[in-house]
Amino acid sequence: MTDAIYPSLKGRLVVVTGGGSGIGAGIVEAFARQGARVVFFDVATEDSEALAASLSDLDPAPLFHWCDLTGVESLQACLADVIASHGPIDVLINNAANDDRHSLAEVTPDYWDDRIAVNLRHLYFAAQSVAPAMRLQGRGVILNLGSISWHLGLPDLSLYETAKAGIEGMTRALARELGADGVRVACIVPGNVKTPRQMKWYTPEGEAEIVDAQCLKGRIEPRDVAALALFLASDDARFITGHEYFVDAGWR
Repeated sequence: MTDAIYPSLKGRLVVVTGGGSGIGAGIVEAFARQGARVVFFDVATEDSEALAASLSDLDPAPLFHWCDLTGVESLQACLADVIASHGPIDVLINNAANDDRHSLAEVTPDYWDDRIAVNLRHLYFAAQSVAPAMRLQGRGVILNLGSISWHLGLPDLSLYETAKAGIEGMTRALARELGADGVRVACIVPGNVKTPRQMKWYTPEGEAEIVDAQCLKGRIEPRDVAALALFLASDDARFITGHEYFVDAGWR
C-alpha cells in the first residue's frame, strides 16, 4: 500500500483530540508523516507518551498535551495554550469519544450528562475556540469523527449513538455557519475499526459476523480512517464540506 502525499498539509498546525491510542493515534501518525505540526490531546498519559516517543524521530515530532476534554474551561485553556505557543490552528480533528456499553434502564441523569460531555459537547466548544482564527485566515478545516453505530442501531449504545447522531447534525450546521469565511467542516464515519479497545468487545465469532456483513471482506485499521482524514484536511478537498463520509467497508 502506497500512501498519498499532500503538500498542502506540510507545516499546517493540526490538533487531534483523543490522539493517544486507537483511531486517534493513527491520525496523529499520518499527519505527522505528512510534515504537519501535530499536537494531540488525551487523558491516557502512558499510551500518549509511548506514541510520542515512537514518533520522536519525525521533524516536526508530534507533541502530547494532557487535557480533560469533558471540562469546557479545561478544553478552552488547552487550545489557548496551543495557539499561544504555535499560532492559529489550521486543522482540528475532533476524535475523542468513549463507547462504553449501557442499557436504557441503567442510564441516570448524571450518566447522561457524563456521556454527552465525553462524546458530543467538547466537539462543539473545540470548534467554537478555533473558529475565530480560522475565519481571520480565510481557511481552516474541522473534522468530526462520527460512528456507524447509530446508522445500524447497534445494541447497548443508546447514549453513544445519540451523541454520534448529533455530531452529524452539528457538522452540517457549522459548515453552513463557517463556510462563508472559507472554513470547511466534515464528518468521518468509521465502521468497525480494529483497535485494542474494539477487540475487547468482540469474540472471534462476533468479529467474523461483522466482516461477513461488510461488502469488502477485511478488517478496517486506523490508517484507513487516517487516509480519509488526510484527504479531507488537504487543499485537494477544497470544496468538500457539510457532509459525512464513511470508512466502513460497506457494512450493512
